[in-house]
Parts: sequence; C-alpha cells; structure tokens
Amino acid sequence: MSHENVDYEKLGLKVGLEIHQQLATKGKLFCPCPAELTEEDSDEFERRLRPTRGEAGDVDIAALFEWRKGRSYLYEAPHHHSCLVEADEEPPHEINDEALIITMAVAKAFNSHIVDEVHVMRKIVIDGSNTTGFQRTAVIALGGKIDVDGKEVPIETICLEEDASRKIREEGLRIRYRLDRLGIPLIEIATAPVIKTPEEAAKVALAIGKTLRLTGKVRRGLGTIRQDLNVSIIGGAKTEIKGVQRLDLIPKVIHYEVIRQKTLLEVRDELVKRGAREEDYNVEPVDVTDVFSGTSSKIIKKVISKGGRVYAVKLSYFHGLLGKEVMPGRRVGTEFADYVRFWSGVGGIFHSDELPKYGITQEELDKVFEKTGAVKDRDAVVIVAADEEKARKAIETILYRAKLALKGVPEETRGANEDGTTRFLRPRPGSARMYPETDLPPKPVTEHHHREAEKLKPEPLSIKRKRLIEEYGISPDLADEVLNDVRLDLIEGLIAKYKEKVKPSLIASFFINTLRGLRGEGVDIDAIPEYFYEKLIELLAEGRIAKEALEELVKKAYEKGFYDAERLAEELGLTTLSREEAEKIINKIIEENIEVIRQRGMKAMGLLMGRAMAKLRGRIDGKIVSEIVKTKLLEVLEKSDK
Repeated sequence: MSHENVDYEKLGLKVGLEIHQQLATKGKLFCPCPAELTEEDSDEFERRLRPTRGEAGDVDIAALFEWRKGRSYLYEAPHHHSCLVEADEEPPHEINDEALIITMAVAKAFNSHIVDEVHVMRKIVIDGSNTTGFQRTAVIALGGKIDVDGKEVPIETICLEEDASRKIREEGLRIRYRLDRLGIPLIEIATAPVIKTPEEAAKVALAIGKTLRLTGKVRRGLGTIRQDLNVSIIGGAKTEIKGVQRLDLIPKVIHYEVIRQKTLLEVRDELVKRGAREEDYNVEPVDVTDVFSGTSSKIIKKVISKGGRVYAVKLSYFHGLLGKEVMPGRRVGTEFADYVRFWSGVGGIFHSDELPKYGITQEELDKVFEKTGAVKDRDAVVIVAADEEKARKAIETILYRAKLALKGVPEETRGANEDGTTRFLRPRPGSARMYPETDLPPKPVTEHHHREAEKLKPEPLSIKRKRLIEEYGISPDLADEVLNDVRLDLIEGLIAKYKEKVKPSLIASFFINTLRGLRGEGVDIDAIPEYFYEKLIELLAEGRIAKEALEELVKKAYEKGFYDAERLAEELGLTTLSREEAEKIINKIIEENIEVIRQRGMKAMGLLMGRAMAKLRGRIDGKIVSEIVKTKLLEVLEKSDK
C-alpha cells in the first residue's frame, strides 16, 4: 500500500520521537574507562538476571516476560575498556562532567529548562544488555522546542543515560555481549507526540540530529545514533518501535506501522461482526500427533522423531484472517508467531490460511479440522510441533493473542527490520520499571556547568548560512542544501580546514550533489564511514587525487566494503599524475591519431579529449588535460602547415 492511499490525518496519526545519540567523551558515564569500541583481549564471565520490584512494589511486565525466557548471558570484558563498574562488582562513580555539559549544551539549543540537581534512576532491563539488570538514566532538562518547517515541535525530556553492552551473538539460550559499549554516555531526546506524517517525522529527526552534531561533541557513524518511534492511530495503541538507525527509513517504518494498526482494527471489526467472543478462545489444545505419523513435512517429522508432539487448536471465526497481510511479507499469522517465539521459544507455527503447504497435505489438514471441531470456512486451526511443554505453552500463547485480536491493537515494543517492517519484541513496559539509583547522591548543576555548556551551544543556522555564502563563496542554493544535510558539521569542518587548497563549493557539491547522485544509483552512502569521506578530501587537498576520482572511489569503496581511501586510490590507479606524465600519455595518443588530425584539424579536439580522458580521468584535473591536448594539437597543425 503506497503513501498516496493513506489519509494520515483521517486516521489520526500521532508520532513521538526518542533520539538516542552517543556523546564523544573521553570516559564512560560512571567510570573513567575509554568510551570507545575495541577488539582487544578480554576476560569472560556469565550471569543470569531476574526482575526486581519497582518503587511501588510492582514487577514490570516486559522484564517479567524477558526473565521467563530462561536465558543466561556471557560477557566479554575488554582489559582496558571495562572495569569492575561494568561488571557490577563496584558502585558507579560520580556522573561524567563532560557528558553532563554536552547534554546541557543541547538542552540550551532547544531552550529547555535544565534541572538544578541530577538524580540518577534505574530503568529495569533484563535482556542481558546491562550486567546490573537495569540501565542508569537521569533527566537533565524538561520542555523546550525545535522549529521544523515553521512548526514548533515540543521537546518533553532530555536525559543522559548509559549505553548498553554490544551484542555479539546468540548461542541458544545464552547470549554473548561485549562490555566496551556499556557505559558510553548517551543523550536521549523525547518529543511530544505531535508529528502528523511519516515525512514530518524524518524532518524532525534530521533537525534534532543536526543540532546534536553541531555541538561537535557527538559520535558519528552507523550505530552511534538510534531513533525510537512512538506511533498510534485513532482506535489503535501506542506502539514503541526501537532501533531505527537510518533517517531515510523512518517514513517507511511509520507508514508500515499505520497499515499494521489499521489492518488489526479491521480484523477486530470482522471478528466482532462474525460474533466472536473472548470465551471462544478458552479451549484446550488437541494432540494430533497421530495425524502426522506418516507426514511428508520435514519440520514435523523431525520433531516427532525426537519425541516431540504435535498439537492443534481451533480459533473460532478466524477463517481467512490469519493470512491477512499487515505489512509487506508479514501477516496476522506472523504476529501470532512472534508472540509464540517470545513466550514459548517455539520457532514457528502452521495455520490453516497457509495450508496445504510445507509438506502438510489437504488430507492431514482435514483431519486436524475434524479432531479440533473446527468448522471450515468459519474457523482457523493452528498447528504447533515441539516438545510437549513448549507446544502447550505455544498454544496457550496463541489463544491469548487471539483474545487480544478482539481488542484490536495490543500495546507493544517492536523492533525495526532493515526493510522498514517491524517485529514484536516484548510488551510495552510500564511505570514499574523505574526506581531511584541508591549508589549515587544527587549531583548539583553549577554555574561552571552552565558556562561550559554555553560555549558548546550550537550557533544559529542563519549565521552559518551567511558564513557559507559570504566567507566561503558558496551559492545561496547550495548553502541551503548544506544546511539541510545531516553532515553539516562534517562539511563545514572540512571546508574550514581545506579552504586554501580545495574550493569550498567543490567540497559542498561533493557531499550534496555527488553523493546524492550515487545514492540514486544504489550506493548506500550512509553505510560508508565518514572517515573515508574525510580522507578523500584530505587526499584531494594534498593533490594526491583529482576531483574527477572522487565519484569512482566512493563507488569502488562501497562495492568492495573497503574504506582505506589512500590504498584504494593506489590499487585503482587513481592517484594523480604529474603534468609531465600526462603529457607523455597525450603525446602517444596524438601519434596514434595523426592521420585523423591532418584530416579534421581542430575538429579532432573532441575525439582526442575523449581518448585522453579515458586514460587520465580521475588522475589529473580535466582542465589540465584539455589544455595539454589543445597545445599539442596546435603544435601538430602548425608543423603540417609548414
């Protein structure tokens, strides 16, 4: 379904953003360990985590269900990038002053009200990403706003928190994490849910991201900034979508979530219309293992051979609804399967809307309908193959999710996939997940903090625009494009650094026009690390590559996944030639085309330039090539006249 087919205003779309950005501090938030990733040698230890009660004595539902998975966590502790604080064997140190000042500078840019004292809280998180079973977070500022296209978008909170451990891989019920990322300072900026379209959300995220980068104190590159989206429509539910790393993906993620919620509401209405009630889903699973004793289904056959069982359950009035698409490649049945994976550990389910398939025959399906008492063309059946305990838990989960379908859209936390679709992660956490940090006293915010933050506060864009145009000679249109680019700080920094050796307009045009053109050709310019672009401009300033080589180097770097700009230029033969070396190559081209020159005279200029650039493009400035070719051509013609 395209954007044109959706009336977001009529559906009552509301979006709030939570922008998380790593800060470029020397040390971590609660210890002096270096705030950077590393592959150095590490020690290992293993933990199990369990939920704790919040301040009011309640247990957070999301933490409870995470604990029920029965997982353990193996931690890699790098020798010089983690300490006893990350291992939760030593209390946290006082909150990092540098991180506090950077966060305050951002708050000042949004005209937010900065608190007088910083009180650290614990947010329960027991997915293993924190060794403590909670994440430390502190409110630094409240209120404020950001202007986007003439609209004021309120800022609700600005928090400072510790980043989580880096997940390395999952090994069955054990997850391996690395502690180098744990504790890196992270700013979280939450907007009010006043955003009305997917495109507006992307613009707001871009504006916040630019403000962060303009402090010059945030980390750059993939993984250093993450956007969480809170999305709802009329009649739907607030859904938190976590981990959107790319700005250009935000509109698609929101659009798909709107379609998902709209579809789930349609399913609810259809169930009600058909007469479905919650008590219809208070049924017992039916053991149908005998039905599949001679099955051709490889999955079911494997389960039975290992002593597992096959269970089925009737879902009254669900005929045709489990196969209904909620977003590309995902159906209502997928929503059910996500819940089953989360709560029971069973990898997947079969349902009648997609059968016969996967080796399950129509005859086997008919027998399942008969044994469960399901009515064809009215009901659906779901089949689960696993060990008995897991299979029964899976059926219990399916019936629970069927009851939720009668209510419409469940409140969930979902994860963003690379294609813009989302998947169920866990129920949305409640207020029970927060309680005060008992190991840290409140930290007063002093005049010193305010003075230092004022120095980092980004200057207004109007001043930057004036500088780009008047000082650097960039056209007003190109200057406006630069100001709207998320890499504004990088572009501006490179212009200031190399303005004496590279025309500022060339640097700006490379980032705005060249990279945009390459994106249109399928090059994921955001996946290329920014240090590669910085090195390209450095090589250009040093005269070691020509401007014509820039586009080719970016293309090849992306194709190869190799980002050593200097080595790449050498391997591709794109390092610059001297004028003398270029003249030798052009002399040879002249000799090879002497007859054409005698016949066509100066009209041979185009042919000679084409052949010269085929050999010299990217290795010397095209103007120099043109100058040499013209000079050599005139010399030949003068000799011919004599």
